[in-house]
Amino acid sequence: MAQYIISIIIPVLDEGAIIGQTLAQLTQYSKIEIIVVDGGSQDKTVEIASFAAKVITVTGKGRAGQMNAGANLAQSDILLFLHSDTQLPPNFVELVIHTLNQNQVIAGAFELAIDGSDISLRWLEMLVKVRSHLLSLPYGDQALFIFKQTFQEAGGFADLPIMEDFEFIQRIKNRGKIAIAPAAVTTSARRWQKLGVWQTTAINQLMIAGYYLGISPAQLSKFYRYRRKRKS
Repeated sequence: MAQYIISIIIPVLDEGAIIGQTLAQLTQYSKIEIIVVDGGSQDKTVEIASFAAKVITVTGKGRAGQMNAGANLAQSDILLFLHSDTQLPPNFVELVIHTLNQNQVIAGAFELAIDGSDISLRWLEMLVKVRSHLLSLPYGDQALFIFKQTFQEAGGFADLPIMEDFEFIQRIKNRGKIAIAPAAVTTSARRWQKLGVWQTTAINQLMIAGYYLGISPAQLSKFYRYRRKRKS
């Protein structure tokens, strides 16, 4: 029997300003394994995380490699991949277990709430809800969770510089149902505030269109980082 109920894997890179808040919420729960996988931070991320989590460093492999490394280390039968700026709902343990125990469900995620008052964020949350339920296509910021065995059998996240969560969900959809738990994670609005909600959304949709058109992930990554740098 696994030592923990859920292994929570958090990939980080220079998140010293926010990782403490995320870990403070998680340490309230028992039988939860917290694994922080650092990508080579130059700030105090590792120092802060070490007080509340197992910390390993994996450099040069991007977020996909970080999450795969955390999954390999995990001692639970259930993996949950969490962004460093995202808070889980209070009853997430029960929701994860209940969701994964549903018939034909192989993986799941949560609804998305964005921490901000801008009305455009409410529209974005609605679009995410429609996409997640109608297309069974949650993204990584919705805290993907899955049985470790299923994750390993699927080969984990592909070694991609970007869109590893999108590719993974697309790849496993034919194995079973991707369910959305009836509660929301709350994520920081910082990603949308930097460029603006609709600019960020437009860039994300261009990335998806490029993926379907067969543009290489390396080229998509260059485009994504160029557009964000240009707007900053």
